[in-house]
Amino acid sequence: MKRTLIIMVKEPRPGRVKTRLGKGIGVIPATWWFRHQSAGLIRRLRDPRWQIVLAVAPDRAVTSRVWPADLPRLPQGHGDLGQRMKRMLQSFPGPVCLIGADIPGITCSCVARAFSALGDHDAVFGPADDGGYWLVGAKHPARLPRRLFENVRWSTEHALADTLATLPGQRVSLIDTLQDVDTAADLARR
Repeated sequence: MKRTLIIMVKEPRPGRVKTRLGKGIGVIPATWWFRHQSAGLIRRLRDPRWQIVLAVAPDRAVTSRVWPADLPRLPQGHGDLGQRMKRMLQSFPGPVCLIGADIPGITCSCVARAFSALGDHDAVFGPADDGGYWLVGAKHPARLPRRLFENVRWSTEHALADTLATLPGQRVSLIDTLQDVDTAADLARR
C-alpha cells in the first residue's frame, strides 16, 4: 500500500501564523521562524518510503509559491482543527499520517516508526510534551469512527486524552514524544 504523509501548513503571513509565538517574540520573527521551520521540515522528510502531500490554509494559498512546486497540495477547507484533520486523513486510503509543520524534532525515523506502528494498530499518535500531539495516523482512514476529534479541547493539556476517547475499541499505538513550538517559552527550550 502507498504511504502518505500529510503536512498541515499555513501560508506564512504576518499575523496569520504562529500568533501565540508572535505575542512573545513579535509577529515578523514568528512568521520568519514558521516559514523557515516548515521549509526545513519538508526538505528533511522527503523520503521514497512515502509521498508527501501539503494540506494548505487558507484554501486560496494552495497555489502559493512558498512551498515546493513538485508536492501535491490540498486545501484544508472549513471547520475546526479536528474536522480539517479528519477530512485530510480520509482523503487517502491509508496508511496515512498527518503532522503539523511547527515541530522541529520530527525526523524521517519518527515518521517511519509511525508507519511501522500502523502495521498492527488502527491508529498511531506522536504525543507532544504539552498534552497534545504532533502526529496522528490511521491504517484505514475510511474506518475511523464518525465522532473522531469531536469535543477535543484543542491547544490544552487534554487534547491527546480527549482524542483517544473518540477512538473506542481501536488499537492505538503511541510513538516518540516531541515538543511543538507554540510560545516564546517553547522556542527558548529548544
